[in-house]
Amino acid sequence: MSILASTATTTSIQHPSPLPRSSTQYDDSYGRHNFSLKNSSHGSTASWTWSISLCCKNGRLSEAVSLFTRMREYGAEPNHVSFVGLFSGCARFPSQGVLLGPSLHGYARKIGLDHGDVMVGTAIVDMYSKIGELGLARLCFDHMHLKNKVTWNALINGCMRWGEFDKAIKLFDEMPERDAVSWTVLIDGFVKNGMFQEAVLWFRQMQFMGQLPDFVTIISVLSAVANLGTLGLGLWLHRYIISRRLGVSVRISNSLIDMYCRCGYIDFACQVFRKIPKRNIVSWNSIIVGLACNGHSIEALQHFLMMQSQGLKPDSVTFTGALTACSHAGLVEKGQMLFDSMKDYNILPRIEHFGCLVDLYCRAGRLKEAMMMVNSMPMKPNEVILGSLLSACRACEDINFAENLIDHIHDLDHRRSNFNVLLSNIYAANGSWLGAADMRKKMKAHGVQKKPGISVIEVNGRIHEFFAGDKSQVDSDNVYLILNHLSSELKQYGHSWETDFLDAW
Repeated sequence: MSILASTATTTSIQHPSPLPRSSTQYDDSYGRHNFSLKNSSHGSTASWTWSISLCCKNGRLSEAVSLFTRMREYGAEPNHVSFVGLFSGCARFPSQGVLLGPSLHGYARKIGLDHGDVMVGTAIVDMYSKIGELGLARLCFDHMHLKNKVTWNALINGCMRWGEFDKAIKLFDEMPERDAVSWTVLIDGFVKNGMFQEAVLWFRQMQFMGQLPDFVTIISVLSAVANLGTLGLGLWLHRYIISRRLGVSVRISNSLIDMYCRCGYIDFACQVFRKIPKRNIVSWNSIIVGLACNGHSIEALQHFLMMQSQGLKPDSVTFTGALTACSHAGLVEKGQMLFDSMKDYNILPRIEHFGCLVDLYCRAGRLKEAMMMVNSMPMKPNEVILGSLLSACRACEDINFAENLIDHIHDLDHRRSNFNVLLSNIYAANGSWLGAADMRKKMKAHGVQKKPGISVIEVNGRIHEFFAGDKSQVDSDNVYLILNHLSSELKQYGHSWETDFLDAW
């Protein structure tokens, strides 16, 4: 069976047109070494390989190929290290590698390195996996005479990267020997694809099989816990980190801060933050954003100032946290000042910064200023910004303003049910039943269905999902019994259900 690869001769390899090089990309050590190569009749394979690898690491793949071609013209034969450097560069920069990689593979195959050398073969599998050619990656994998754990992990990582989860699990089960990296590739793949419960389940399976996680595994699982809000597992992980003395890693500490903030335990996050011996920008950003999102706006702004007093300059994420703090605290003037100060740090406002300022105006009931900001944005508003505007219209009972947003909503996606539901609720809350009915007709005409909201709760370390009216849970009878009891008590104290929006449906 032949492997698809571009034909390569011994004297030339097709490569993309040279990329422009800025002064910031230029490495002086590469320049000096390349000068010595230019002024010598020939160089050793090690010297050429060193220059090629340096170009690859800096994304200058066209220069790397030029050096590779000249290297063979001068009679220096490439070795396995030369090819590993080139294939690694293609994997690291897939937009260039998709053009260059197959030609290099053709030459490596011609001299037998693609299946005869495990390092080169693994680099080829990884390269095809990174550029999205999983079929070719598997074909190269099957042709290799010798494979190691790195080879298996590279192909599994490629399958996880491109959503081929069943294939990844099948490969994982077929592995003759697994290590912590193998488990982490699966767990991290699930996390990056938003499948957080699956990531936690595989971590538990890893523990059951007796495989000790490394710090990369811990960071991935902490990310899953943060997104699920499963504090019980997060606390267990924190104790495990302390027992393994992994807390000295600033990356793990930053992940713990993020996890505790997302779970709503800001005091624990602050404790972790205070114990970090040398904080980086991610540490400060994590605590500032966490404080802001949990309603501790003043503390978030204090940390914003503290960070600068310790010599660190805020970046775009820092400003997102500070603007969020202003929005939650209703500090309109402070938020405007912070937004305007971004240019002093050469930070170009992105859509999330505009969104924070729009939300700030909306929470303060200043809808006209919010709309002026939307109209002055250099980009179209996203669903978060439109959601803030519609929520403000509902709070202010302003139907006319909400109707002015319809064109923006249709430009984004008329099939998004949450916007249509909000509009229908605004009409219903103001007694405009004709408008609510018209909105329902439009939703039906476009095939839009109201998606039920899902709630997640952790009980005894297990994650449970449910939605309104859901009776699929094992303990649903007891849940409804308690709910009815609470409802009766609320009525005794003079409370009633909010039915304005429910009646619209």
